[in-house]
Order: sequence, then structure tokens, then C-alpha cells
Amino acid sequence: MTDRLKIAYSPCPNDTFVFHAWAHDTVPGAPPIDVTFADIDVTNGMAERGEFDVLKVSYAVLPWVLEEYALLPCGGALGRGCGPLVLTRGEGSAADLAGKTIAVPSERSTAYLLFRLWAATEIPGGVGEVKVLPFDEIMPAVRDGEVDAGLVIHEARFTFQNYGLHCLADMGEHWESTTGLPIPLGAIIAKRSLGAERLRELSDAIRTSVRMAWDDPAASRPYVLAHAQEMNPAVADQHIGLYVNEFTADLGEDGYAAVRGLLTRAAAEGLVPPLGPDALNPG
Repeated sequence: MTDRLKIAYSPCPNDTFVFHAWAHDTVPGAPPIDVTFADIDVTNGMAERGEFDVLKVSYAVLPWVLEEYALLPCGGALGRGCGPLVLTRGEGSAADLAGKTIAVPSERSTAYLLFRLWAATEIPGGVGEVKVLPFDEIMPAVRDGEVDAGLVIHEARFTFQNYGLHCLADMGEHWESTTGLPIPLGAIIAKRSLGAERLRELSDAIRTSVRMAWDDPAASRPYVLAHAQEMNPAVADQHIGLYVNEFTADLGEDGYAAVRGLLTRAAAEGLVPPLGPDALNPG
């Protein structure tokens, strides 16, 4: 009997939509998996400790984990018009955040990396304290005055108005306007020790799972909503529509260019270690 692979991804609609078919053993020929749900800050830590066979992580964590893990060319989250937002209680300018406290979902998140690249040119002197919170706690913390601003991801793009909050800046708009590339957010990685053939099998399984979800969206709906933390079904649909796209099926040239561009720029600013020339190759 084939050993079951250990995989961890978030309970967010895009991940449960993408992995529904594989998680329910309906992808023909796919290796069986045991799923653990975890927030992105947790999975980033798992990757740094070498835990689990397959993980959904932030692209920002890749420079620390690519010796042990390979980037898979599918299953992740890239796109346009889907970047993290900086939210505040009232209107203002980026300069108003100088010395202030901002909540972020993870210090190794792509969102935070994009924020740091933006802040380097927009916030004189930089922010003050950076506070890591689970992403679903960030908007309440901003609303209640526990922090001065919040960096939000996922469905917060559709719901921040419900908290009476203001979008001070869109990190995705800044990235796209300065690079012309899609926004790299979440990556799927797998242990290199599994071997090149197994890594290709995993990529095939993910692509098939994505296509099955697109072909029959209703099949995954109960699974998606069961893990969506009481999210409005319409918001879940918006979430999937934004984050599951052609880059989920295959990174392609633009996808890889976006990943290299993000990590190269971040390394030039001293924010992450530099990547080797073959670091993104699966072999």
C-alpha cells in the first residue's frame, strides 16, 4: 500500500476548491494524501522546519526552504488585481504610518514582503511596531484601535467595508504598476527527497484537481463552505474567482518571471537571501 503523503494548506476557499478532488481521492492515479488545515504563518514555519511532504506557503519564504523543497508549477495563487491591502480606520496618506503599529499575517508572508518593498519608498523612516496576527483577526484589531493599520489578504478585499475601514494602499497595484507582472502570493512546494518522478506526479494530480473543480464547481462547494469560517457563500465565490486562475493550473513564463522578480527585488533590498540560479527548478 502506498504511504499517504502529508499535505498542509489553508481552509480558505481557493485552497479547498483547488484540492477538493485530490483530498477526496477522486483524481485518477493520484497518490493518497492526509490533509492538515493551517494558516499561512503556520505552514511557513512548517516548511522552515521541514515538516510535511507538500505545503501551501508564501512565495516570500522560498529563499529559506528551497534547498529541501521544490516549487511545484501549479496549485498556488498568483494573479492580477488581487494584492494585499493596507487598511486604516480613516483616510490618510502612507506617510501617516511612520512610526505606527501595523498588523500583518506573517513576517515571512508575501504580503509583508510586498508591503516592505512599498514602504521603502512611501513611508519615510518606516513603520514602528509590526504585530503578527491571524489574518481573520487583523480587521477587528484595526477597527478596535488595537493597531494603527492592518495588512490584509484573502477575502478581506471584499469585506473590509463591513468593518468601517479605509483602504490606504493596494500592494498589488503598486507591484503591477512598477513591474507589469502578476502578483505572486502563495506557492505549492514538495519535498525534493520524493524524487523527480513523484514531483511530476504531484503536479499532474494538482492540475487534474484544478480542472475537475472548474468542470464541476458544485462538487466542491460543501467542502469549501465547511471550512470557510462562516464566510458568505457569495464572498467565497468571489474569492475563488480571484485567486484560482490560469496561473493556478500552470505558472507559465509570466508566473515564473513574477516569482523571480519578487525575490530578486527583495534580495536586492536585503529582505531575503539571494536565490541560486537553479533554485526554482523542480529537479
